[in-house]
Amino acid sequence: MVRFWSFIYFIVFFYLSAFGSSWVVEYPQKETCAPKGSSVVLQCSYNYSDSDIVESVKWGHKDNFFHGPFVYDSELNKTSSRFTYSGDKKHNCSLTIDKVELGDAGKYAFRFITNSDKFTGEDGIMLRIDLNIAFNKAKGNGVIKDGDSASLTCTSGCDGGEPSQFMWLKDGEVIKKGPVLNLTDMSYKHSGDYCCTYNGATSGVITINVEFGPKNTTVKVFPSEDVDAETNVALICSSHANPLVMNYTWFKKHGTNVTVLGEHHIYYFEKFSQMDDYQYFCRATNKHGSCNSSAVTIKIKGKQSHRFELKSAVCNYSDTFKTVALRLINRFTQVQQTNCYDESDSVIYSVVCR
Repeated sequence: MVRFWSFIYFIVFFYLSAFGSSWVVEYPQKETCAPKGSSVVLQCSYNYSDSDIVESVKWGHKDNFFHGPFVYDSELNKTSSRFTYSGDKKHNCSLTIDKVELGDAGKYAFRFITNSDKFTGEDGIMLRIDLNIAFNKAKGNGVIKDGDSASLTCTSGCDGGEPSQFMWLKDGEVIKKGPVLNLTDMSYKHSGDYCCTYNGATSGVITINVEFGPKNTTVKVFPSEDVDAETNVALICSSHANPLVMNYTWFKKHGTNVTVLGEHHIYYFEKFSQMDDYQYFCRATNKHGSCNSSAVTIKIKGKQSHRFELKSAVCNYSDTFKTVALRLINRFTQVQQTNCYDESDSVIYSVVCR
């Protein structure tokens, strides 16, 4: 009886050894690395019963190893052209991936179907995409502001990386060679999309957005600063800021007196007829600060000039009328003062207000 079971055990063992172990998929490497944009070959070999014929071969990605969808399937013509089966239907099951993308990272496994059975090499091979950018801000984290400093470092973990082969691009234009890009005294000009290249492979993109308070605040007058009386006039305030301006405030200035008019992007006068020489300016504000524009004056075409003359007789009345003349000078803007002399060398003040 013992001999009988020993014989049975021997037969089973022999069967499992000869038949069962022949169905296998082997991967020389359990993990491989490829820079983004490069090509990589996933090495693979397989074996099966000598009496079987391979009918189809497939490669699965990220757990889609048994039922698909597959990145390569010999039974379909719709698989991506980037995935090429470089093996055969005998014992080579290698897969070539061209123009490697970040989404290609992960585990891959080979599956084959014969005329009698099917088998999947579940152990698989792990693909790592490694061309990375590290961003380091000199002070603090989060928002990048005017005047900040930062650095970008590009690394390739696949082969360590030869420094001379790294290249930096901003918005698609080459700006520097080498693995490290230092950005100092940053301004809005540093905002953009950055990436690095290495031996023809391109990293992912990192976007830098430099924030700053309003700059170059200006006022535009429509239709112009010289208008006919009763004309509708619009003042438009504009400024360069990031983030965008949150508030625009309008002011009216007359001498040293400043009055707030309101908070609008556009300030509108209906039938403008202001005869005094007021000046108007705006203030742009966001979370990083404020900036005032220069003041503008709106003039009415054909406005009558006020002319005051102190004739020669007036100049004989000591300083009283001179004081009056100086007050007139201070009352009006854009004044011209001319000094004339009479026969006795007394000064005649001719004050012209335009």
